Amino acid sequence: MILRDVTDADLSIFFEHQCDAEAQRMAAFPAREREAFLSHWRTRVLRPENVTRTIVVGGQVVGYIGSWDQDGKRLVAYWMGREHWGKGLATRALSEFLAHEPARPLHAWVAVHNVGSVRVLAKCGFREVAHESELPEDGVAEVLMMLESKTAEPITTGR
Repeated sequence: MILRDVTDADLSIFFEHQCDAEAQRMAAFPAREREAFLSHWRTRVLRPENVTRTIVVGGQVVGYIGSWDQDGKRLVAYWMGREHWGKGLATRALSEFLAHEPARPLHAWVAVHNVGSVRVLAKCGFREVAHESELPEDGVAEVLMMLESKTAEPITTGR
């Protein structure tokens, strides 16, 4: 697995990944139209203060991972193409990313129904720190998870 800088060619792959209806449901995040997606990435995501990496496995782009500041917190997020789910790649990518992202604490918002991502975060040492007590307007409850220290030991449970 390689985490490398994002190239403009990667954006078309990321766009296709976010168009997948099941991925949108799991992430609780709607797809953007192509031009809006590309504009968002070029003007907001790929800023120097953000850390964004393309995840490459066997020479194939499988997703991305990144961190950024928002509302006084350093957030981390990732998105994997659905054909790569369930192979441990997100856990490996996050673990590798955390070794190079010095900011702590790190936070991640995840849809409660996205048990796969909750497990990935927990395996990498994140713990739940907030849970929406009321269902928001969009009907998707989220949990805020946090990683406090750089040396947090990942949870080693079975897949």
